[in-house]
Amino acid sequence: MEKWGYLSALLATVLFGLSAAFSKIMVKYVHPIVLGALVYIIAGAFLFSIKFSPIGEPLLKLLNKSMYTEDYISRRDYIILIITALSGSSIAPFLYYTGLKFVSAVNAALLLNVEVLFIVIMSTFILNEIFKIKDVVGMLLILTGAGYIATQGSFQNFGGNLVGNFLIISSAFFWGTDTVLSKFLSKKRDLIWISAVKSTIGGLSLLCVAILLGLNFKIPVNMIPFLTYVSIFSTGLAFILVYFAIRTIGSAKVGSIFPLSSFFGALFASFILSEEFGPIKAFCGLIMLLGVFLLYHENSKSLF
Repeated sequence: MEKWGYLSALLATVLFGLSAAFSKIMVKYVHPIVLGALVYIIAGAFLFSIKFSPIGEPLLKLLNKSMYTEDYISRRDYIILIITALSGSSIAPFLYYTGLKFVSAVNAALLLNVEVLFIVIMSTFILNEIFKIKDVVGMLLILTGAGYIATQGSFQNFGGNLVGNFLIISSAFFWGTDTVLSKFLSKKRDLIWISAVKSTIGGLSLLCVAILLGLNFKIPVNMIPFLTYVSIFSTGLAFILVYFAIRTIGSAKVGSIFPLSSFFGALFASFILSEEFGPIKAFCGLIMLLGVFLLYHENSKSLF
């Protein structure tokens, strides 16, 4: 099942990577809080519709095939679910969408790679995950490639837009927290229901904030296709894929692979938004791919 775990993580990176360009387009017309609320409420509705549809149970059987799962959900699990919902489905998207107003989609996608650092640190102390030397090398390659792209070879460029950079990095911290804590929920049988509840809690919390602030909910008609994609594919479907990947290969490995979403995000942004993505950035992307190969090779495992 590890093979499917890696494939799920990689597919999630592609889906999430494409959302960077679409989100950059939407934040020009929709307030970040409103955008986050709509994205996660729609994602929750989509996941609930899958859960209670005829394909819900067959899909769960497929996800749980040859895997140990838990049917019960304890009080601690609910607490973790709420924390991850607020962290990954409320605070992180708000910070990310706000940061997108200040930085390019390419830079935002690449800066999210710092999530790996947060995940590795938290996984070490919270989950006691152990890495082989080649796993550490793989993660360093991913971070090196992404770091060079984000700074254009000079860390002085990082301060070019301090507010935007800080917001994006802060969102990476909260998404990293979500990824690590989600390990405790990844063995639950009904990943669809957990993902649906998580999305809905995050979306409703942002909706309450938007209403209290009296924000405008008007959305241009031409933004609806982008909103639909980001909600259903980059959020709803990606939740299930990430939970499944965490279950099979560990949160630290998923967090190490997920930086590839920055490569895909930068690539998509260059085509859709005509943002700069030259040969050097492409080469750095290949370095990141090499890092992922090292993580995958010989089916290295994490201990919990």
